[in-house]
Amino acid sequence: MPSKVFSAAIVGLDAQLVEVEIDVSHGLRSFTIVGLGDRAIEESKERIESAIASSKLLSPRQRTFRILVNLAPADVKKEGSLYDLPIALAFLIASKQTSFNPDHKLFLGELSLDGKLRPIKGALSFALLAHKIGVKELILPKQNANEAALIKEVKVIGVESLAEALGYLENRIKIEPQDSVLPTTRYPLPTSVDISWVKGQEYAKRALEITAAGAHNLFFSGPPGGGKSLLAKALPSILPTLDFQEALEVTKIYSVAGLLKEHETMVASRPFRAPHHIASEASLMGGGTPLRPGEITLAHRGVLFLDEFPEFHRDVLESLRQPIEEGSITISRAKHTVTFPSRFMLVGASNPCPCGFYGSPEKTCICSSSQISMYKRKLSGPLMDRIDIFIEVPAVKYEKLADTSTQNQSQVIKEKIEKARVIQKERFAQDNILVNSEMQLPHIKKYCQHDAASQQLLKKYVDSGKLSARGYHRILKVARTIADLAGAANIHHDHIAEALMYRLKD
Repeated sequence: MPSKVFSAAIVGLDAQLVEVEIDVSHGLRSFTIVGLGDRAIEESKERIESAIASSKLLSPRQRTFRILVNLAPADVKKEGSLYDLPIALAFLIASKQTSFNPDHKLFLGELSLDGKLRPIKGALSFALLAHKIGVKELILPKQNANEAALIKEVKVIGVESLAEALGYLENRIKIEPQDSVLPTTRYPLPTSVDISWVKGQEYAKRALEITAAGAHNLFFSGPPGGGKSLLAKALPSILPTLDFQEALEVTKIYSVAGLLKEHETMVASRPFRAPHHIASEASLMGGGTPLRPGEITLAHRGVLFLDEFPEFHRDVLESLRQPIEEGSITISRAKHTVTFPSRFMLVGASNPCPCGFYGSPEKTCICSSSQISMYKRKLSGPLMDRIDIFIEVPAVKYEKLADTSTQNQSQVIKEKIEKARVIQKERFAQDNILVNSEMQLPHIKKYCQHDAASQQLLKKYVDSGKLSARGYHRILKVARTIADLAGAANIHHDHIAEALMYRLKD
């Protein structure tokens, strides 16, 4: 009689229930796995046979067993080695070597040849699935137990081996459910860049403050050595701490991608991703086989820093337009479609020309007009229209560089930003968004009311063609953030004027 236990598969970032069915009969020795599994699953039968034998049980190779394993649903691609444990347990039930009730339990884990369990990817996604479908118990490798236990509604049992899993299931061993231990690490980390490291550039620092408070997009332009990269790297030190829900979102991404550090329960700090300009479109947007999140998803709720912005391939830059606008990226393939979250702050940095000194009063630009034109042509109008704040970062004078003060500016600025974020959280409590940059048209109409003087100022720039419709709405979002930093309930003329200053050169 066939036996059945339950496991799960990762599809995108979410888990989907998988039934592991096994039929064991006597006949010519065979071990067949069907159900659209990859090479790792095909190879699992060798690991399973050795692990069962090492656990002092009768392995498939020791008898003339004809074994058929079905992973259902058969039209969902299964990948990885996490099915070793459920297949082994289903075989032991079918061959009458053990007896336990597998209902309302989810099994996951890779087996080593001696029967030990190795950690898996995506433990948090599996725990979320268990909670969603009402599965009461999740049995998985002990190394993943703390991560899965973040979902307190699910009983998480961490086991170290196949023998220990059997002992628990047969009630011979008592294992206490895992209690989650939340991390205490928070920014600023000892290795993070304090904003005081940047000498001078007060105008740029103010822009960085507004960017962090409202999660806006920012673009730095200026000659090499002015501090553009250092300013961007200082941004994480002033970002507010992730709340629990945000941390869950980020941890889920990093868990599926296999980027959680050893013994790390959850991601405690906002991501900062800085891919090189040779990055491909798939590495930035996500893709591959199987589909995996790209840099824009790994930067979710954090910062995506693109240094040498025009050096990125034009197709790569243009593909940023939709995720910047919508906060997600949908990747379609012939057989399935996956949507990854991408709520990130885009920070770009660029020289004014290939040599870096176009418009500099101190140094002469050696680029031809065609080189400058080609360099700037990569920055298309539609893409740049999606950036909220533009900042010129000039060269720094000696007097500023010689300043030896070491005060911690980041902590002071961070406290102001956290207050502004609290205001936004309360404002959008019923709107399912977190920050001003996520506002859509209904939110802008509701929360960005401004006085008559501000309306006249905006009318001047819109009617002259210097401000697009998208630019107009982005100005209002930035002005709303400036007002929040000032503790103002309404947007005033000064807030609009400052927001315009960061977008328009005149």
